[in-house]
Amino acid sequence: MPRNFIGITMMPEWIQHEGIERTLDNLVHRAGATAVATSPYVMEPADEKTGSREPPIDAGAGSVRLLDRTLWGKRELFVRTAPSYAPKAELYRGLRYQPASPSDLTRKQGSIIKSFIRQAQARHLKVYLQVQAAIPPGYRVQFGGPQGDDKPALPDGRVPSVRLANNGSLASPHIIAYHCALLKDLVQAYPEVNGIRVDWPEYPPYFLDDVFLDFGPHAEAAATRLGFDFDRMRRAVGALYSKFHGGLKNADLLPWAEADGGRYRLLHLLKEEPLILGWLKFKALLAEELIAAFRKAMDEAGGKRIELVPNAFPPPWSLVSGLDFGRIGRHASAISVKLYTMHWPVMLRFYGDAILKANPGLDEKLLTRALVRWVDIADDAGLPSLRDYVYPEPDQAHPAGERAQTRKIVEAQIAAGTTPVYALAHGYGPLDDFRRRLAVAWQASRHGIWINRYGYLSDAKLEAVKQTCQRER
Repeated sequence: MPRNFIGITMMPEWIQHEGIERTLDNLVHRAGATAVATSPYVMEPADEKTGSREPPIDAGAGSVRLLDRTLWGKRELFVRTAPSYAPKAELYRGLRYQPASPSDLTRKQGSIIKSFIRQAQARHLKVYLQVQAAIPPGYRVQFGGPQGDDKPALPDGRVPSVRLANNGSLASPHIIAYHCALLKDLVQAYPEVNGIRVDWPEYPPYFLDDVFLDFGPHAEAAATRLGFDFDRMRRAVGALYSKFHGGLKNADLLPWAEADGGRYRLLHLLKEEPLILGWLKFKALLAEELIAAFRKAMDEAGGKRIELVPNAFPPPWSLVSGLDFGRIGRHASAISVKLYTMHWPVMLRFYGDAILKANPGLDEKLLTRALVRWVDIADDAGLPSLRDYVYPEPDQAHPAGERAQTRKIVEAQIAAGTTPVYALAHGYGPLDDFRRRLAVAWQASRHGIWINRYGYLSDAKLEAVKQTCQRER
């Protein structure tokens, strides 16, 4: 069956800056898109004290990132946002988290989102709204975050000091209640949309500490309710955490650098410590319950016809993030699996730097080979040293193997069963490399692609989308 779904994420600032007609012309005529996603906010320029950097700085590593399309005359700037609509206060009454209040910016420019949805659908584009799954107030990833005991914790109770994704605990009733209220609000404010995409309904594993979440008080309550022995699970995962933070020897890494990628070693370790498998299943259940609650909230608000599409980390990261494609697929209309290949090298570097710091006697090159195997980002042995893995500059190709990218989408689709999996490619990077990665994503998914984001898509890249995908449409 020919693939005919081509979605592009276009954040509201581009609609404000370039105008509805120009952006839709670019989507439909230049790129040949069939769908667009935006978000329920509006934006304006700010300064460094009152705003956040656009593009996002990605915990400092992404400071090299620049926009392809100038926004208010700049390729990097500081911005602030306001909701594009007036949230219904009664939906949030009594909740720990409250939506952002409408401002003068809302009153002046908020209506542009309604107009954009209407005009995009008139051009036969499906329109989706994207919000965060576990970061109140949820409109945009850089703004907001969890409070107090809603922050996910490590096995020893500490909250990681450095995080890129400021997600709350998926077990927190406060996080769940707020985001369910937000989805109800959006369904009622924008009943005409085709779907809602929720980003990061998982524990995004950007740093090594992120992998070992979540052992906070809400997770403990959920584990008891779901029949898990929380204390034994915490001790087992804590022992694994300690192994990575001072207990690793070169001999421990050798099996992972072998031709089988350490599969036998992995199965042996899990056989000896089944509580680790239980912990992974526990996180998967938390993510499933979150998505099930979202679906129920949308249905209750009159949005049964509106699609629910989670964005997800690809395998094998999904195993530790908690995103089980089969479980999520029971409640989702489709799943977008991220091929954010500019993040992959810096994630590997984050892991490697943390492990080397805690285990100074390790062979760096051996560790690098093991990490490349663990996260499966190369078609060969990968780059030789941790120093080689950095956030790509705007004109640098992303060090990600084509077969590795394909494997991630194929594995996700097999796990998701009949639920469609879209490959979610990223526009950041040079034109030729974008074209290569786009072709991989298009071929890997049986159902189509999403591309993130319009601000990284020059006119030449938009045209590359149409050229790459038009033969099968």
